Amino acid sequence: MGLTKKQGDALICALKDRFETNVGRHKGIDWSWVQARISADPGKLQSLHEMEATGGEPDVIGHDKNTGQVIFCDCSAESPSGRRSLCFDRDALDSRKENKPAGNVVDMAAAMGIELLTEAQYRELQRLGCFDAKTSSWIVTPPEIRKLGGALFGDRRYDSVFVYHNGAQSYYAARGFRGLLRV
Repeated sequence: MGLTKKQGDALICALKDRFETNVGRHKGIDWSWVQARISADPGKLQSLHEMEATGGEPDVIGHDKNTGQVIFCDCSAESPSGRRSLCFDRDALDSRKENKPAGNVVDMAAAMGIELLTEAQYRELQRLGCFDAKTSSWIVTPPEIRKLGGALFGDRRYDSVFVYHNGAQSYYAARGFRGLLRV
């Protein structure tokens, strides 16, 4: 289901306000260029709407010089509230016999049309501000770790960024995930 014109316009206004309020996240990038990229691809606007609706507060954090794409990322202070209490992936969800969470991170990100952050992207985001000081966020997990039943997540404590491991089937009220969208 697509956005109405009114919903799209409201989202563009919210994104523009956030962009102008947090100029340190995207130095040298012009809003009119960003808006033109968003307007050219309604599917990306839908993904940004999903990011916003689940508490991600998406903002521009850079651009890819090779492809020309604008890079949006969830910049909410804590892991997006509408994307918590999820295990890592479908296999992890299926392995739970009781107390299953409502879903999993990998499927939800795919349904939203966004990418899960890698460890490098998560650490780069942390250079732009203080994120996940009270929560944590699942991140892309190398296949060799996932094959053994684990998954990775990151957070910020003691003014440092940490990456940890947990069973992929685990889920916590304070752990969600952050997404990345290339427009």
